[in-house]
Amino acid sequence: MYHQLKRRIIEDIARLGLRPGDLLPGEHRLCEQFGVSRTVVRQALSQLEHQGVIERVKGKGTFVAHQKTPESLVHTLTGLFQEVAARGGHVHSDVRRLEVAPADDEVADALGIAPGTAVVVLERLRHVDDEPWSWTTTYLPHDIGHVVLDEDLRDQSLYAILATHGIRAVRGVRSAEAASATAEQGALLGVPAGQALLVLRSVGFDENERPMEFFVAYHRGDRSRFEFQLNATPGDSSTAALRHTGAN
Repeated sequence: MYHQLKRRIIEDIARLGLRPGDLLPGEHRLCEQFGVSRTVVRQALSQLEHQGVIERVKGKGTFVAHQKTPESLVHTLTGLFQEVAARGGHVHSDVRRLEVAPADDEVADALGIAPGTAVVVLERLRHVDDEPWSWTTTYLPHDIGHVVLDEDLRDQSLYAILATHGIRAVRGVRSAEAASATAEQGALLGVPAGQALLVLRSVGFDENERPMEFFVAYHRGDRSRFEFQLNATPGDSSTAALRHTGAN
């Protein structure tokens, strides 16, 4: 019965033209409307929440969910600007920081330079179609990054600007992990502290195998998901090869 109820709720969302954020009937109302038990209603809503169709907020009610946008940023060298533009969207950035600063240990290790070496730091709050989407800090070796110091990066792609100077990444190493939003991150991204974020870290290498970029990006977990392309390793009969590394 809860499968039937799930279908009815989905059909009603479409029939009534409900949009993300619109309030849906509560459990008691659904029990009365469809003549089913609260157990059936709770099973149906739980499944719909798991599938990303609805969002349940304690003390407020059940709402039509904002659909998560698939991103291939983990397994490609595409930037967010190109990724969103390819699907007809628009990225705008609030540039919070663009300056030369000494590299700390993490940045120095990622870029293969000595701690304290000058790097260009670019911190942006990225908006997709006017909604806060990610908070990204990018570090570039000074001899590469100096070309963007006088650029207006609010509505431009960093990768496109670098490409006009013949600077392109040909290989990269990226990782994705989960984190909980701090109060500062939540305020910037428009989510409560403690809400799930997706953290993307990346090092890009040029044709000479030199690290040319390191960034850390915090993405809203309720607006995006990362898609992975999986291939079998040579000599492996399985259809996908996965590797898991634990945090030290």
